[in-house]
Amino acid sequence: MEETPKETISDFIARDTWTFDDFNQLIETLSETGDTADKLRELVGKLEAENPDPKGASAVKLGIGLYMVSRFQQALDVLSLGTDNRDRRYFQAQCQKHLGHHERAIEELELAKARGWENPDIDLEIVEALAMAGDLDKAAKNLKSLTSKLGETSGHLCMQGLLSELTGEIEAAGQAYEQAVQIDETNPTALFRLAYFNDLYGEEEQAMELYQQCLALQPVHVGALMNMAVLYEDAEDYDQACFCLRRILAINPSHWRARLFLRDAESSKTMYFDEDRAKLMAQRNAILETPVTDFELSVRARNCLKKMDINTLGDLVNTPETRLLEYKNFGETSLKEIRDMLALKGLRLGQALEDAATAELSGMFISDTPSQARDGVMATPLSQIELSVRARKALETLKIDTLGDLVSRTEAELLACRNFGQTSLNTIRQALGQYGLRLAESD
Repeated sequence: MEETPKETISDFIARDTWTFDDFNQLIETLSETGDTADKLRELVGKLEAENPDPKGASAVKLGIGLYMVSRFQQALDVLSLGTDNRDRRYFQAQCQKHLGHHERAIEELELAKARGWENPDIDLEIVEALAMAGDLDKAAKNLKSLTSKLGETSGHLCMQGLLSELTGEIEAAGQAYEQAVQIDETNPTALFRLAYFNDLYGEEEQAMELYQQCLALQPVHVGALMNMAVLYEDAEDYDQACFCLRRILAINPSHWRARLFLRDAESSKTMYFDEDRAKLMAQRNAILETPVTDFELSVRARNCLKKMDINTLGDLVNTPETRLLEYKNFGETSLKEIRDMLALKGLRLGQALEDAATAELSGMFISDTPSQARDGVMATPLSQIELSVRARKALETLKIDTLGDLVSRTEAELLACRNFGQTSLNTIRQALGQYGLRLAESD
C-alpha cells in the first residue's frame, strides 16, 4: 500500500486558511529539509506578495505567517482584519504575549476558548499571562485547579517554576524548570524560562546552551537572541553580539531595542576604558572642588569672590578675567593674586570655557552652566548615549531614561542591580565624563 505523499510548501501556500494544526504541520515539514527560519521567511514573503489587501480568512492565514517569523506587531495588524475565529484570537494572544502585553493576551486567550479552542495548554497559557501581568493569586488559583486535570506535565511544571520565581522561591523555581525541560526539551516556554533563570543567577554557560536550544524552535525566540547578545557583549565577543542583534532585525526591521543595542555593540568594538585618564579626571575634579578659602588671599580679593558667589577653584576656571575686572573694587592686584593661586595647581582663569570650546578636555571640568542649558543636558535621553549592551539593559531595569535620572543615582545603587558589574560602571563613568557629569555621591 502506497503512503500518502506529504504536502509540500506550495500546498500550504495554496490553502485558503491556516489553523494551529496546519502551523505545526508546516513547521514539521520545513524542519525536515533544514534552514527552517529562512524557508519560513521566504514563504511569508510569498504570502505577502499574494495578499496585498488581506481580509477574512486570507488575513488570518497571513497573520499566522507573520507570527511564525516573529513579526508580531505586523501580525496583529493583519489578524485584526481577519475572520473572528478561534485561530485568529489564539495567534493574536501569542503576539500580545511576545510584545509584553500580558493583560491583552489574557483577553484574547479567553476569547479563543469561547470560540472553541480545545487544546488544554491554553489554560496554562492563561496562567502564564496572569503571572506575568502581576496577578499571582489568580494565577496560583488557576494552576491549582489544573493540577488534577493535567498532572505534572512539562507545561504545568514550567508554570509552577514561574510562580515560585515570582514569589521569591528561587530553589523551587530552578528545580521546576529543570524538570519541565527534562520532560519536554521542545517546550519553548520551559527552555526560555530555565535559560533566563540560569542567566539571572550567574550560570551563563548553561544559559547560553539553553538559549541556543530555544533558537532551534519556531518562531524564533527574539528574547533568547536579545539575551544572548547581552551575554556575548559581556564576554567582549562583540561580533557574535552583533550577529544576534542583526538576526532580530532581519526578522523585524522595526525592532527599536535591537537597533539601539546593535549600535552600542558595534561601538564597543572600538571603545575602551582608559583607566589612567579616569584617574586623571578624578584628581582634576578633586582639585576643582577645593574651596578658595583654603588659600591665602587678601581681604579685598576674598570678599569680592564671596560676593560674586565664586567658592571653589572650579568656579574660577569657569570665570574669565574680564568678568572679575568688571566687578567693583576688583583690580589688577587682586587679579594677580588669583592668577598666582591658580598657577600653583596648573590652572588659569577661564580655562574650562576655553577647553569646552575646543573639546580638548571634554568631561574634565564640572561646569556650572546656566540652568536652562544644564536642564537641557539633563533631559538628554540615554538612547542618544553610546553605552554597552549590558549597561543599557541594567539602566532599563532601573527605569533610568535620561542623564538627569542617571546622575541622581549612586555607584552603589547601580552595582546593586543584578548583572551590573565594574565593567558596566566604568562605561557609565566614561559616558558621563563626556558631559562633565558624574554619579551622585553616597551618603
